[in-house]
Amino acid sequence: MTLLEELLEFNSKFVEEEKYLEYRTTSTPDKKLLIVSCMDTRLTELSLKALGLKNGDIKQVKNAGAVISHPYGSTMRSILVGVYQLNVDEVIIMGHYDCGFGALKPEPIVQAMQDRGINKSVFETLEHSGIEVYNWLKGFDSVEESVQEGVKNVKNHPLMDDSVPIHGLVMNPETGKVDLIVNGYEY
Repeated sequence: MTLLEELLEFNSKFVEEEKYLEYRTTSTPDKKLLIVSCMDTRLTELSLKALGLKNGDIKQVKNAGAVISHPYGSTMRSILVGVYQLNVDEVIIMGHYDCGFGALKPEPIVQAMQDRGINKSVFETLEHSGIEVYNWLKGFDSVEESVQEGVKNVKNHPLMDDSVPIHGLVMNPETGKVDLIVNGYEY
């Protein structure tokens, strides 16, 4: 059985047994909060439990490193939709220690892409088109600085409501302990 077949089989039973009923909530977050966090598997449940949050409390956007890398990219768009359409009143950018994105080097990723069939000429074409693939695939040096930069990018975005506090946190993925990097009420 393939992974997809396994997932679909489980889903059929889940729906048949009405297990979805315990997860019912509205489309707007009860705590009026949006959290941008890393896609690290260690944070899937830990990041919510360690903050006392449950299903329906927040909007959550996940990406590699919890990085806000482009002012008009999908992460920033999601934050703006949360604020202007989904009753989000506060935003948290939450990175974590021991983040794989922090240690990310572009060369091994490019090599892995080539090993899986992406032709070297594709990278040359992208570079000639003004897309700096190696910079795009480079991680950060400091998770704290990355979170500070993300907070700054969101807070200073020309379409962001100035009254929305943007907080910055860094979590320990082993214990769930959170360190405050930016208090959005004071920023």
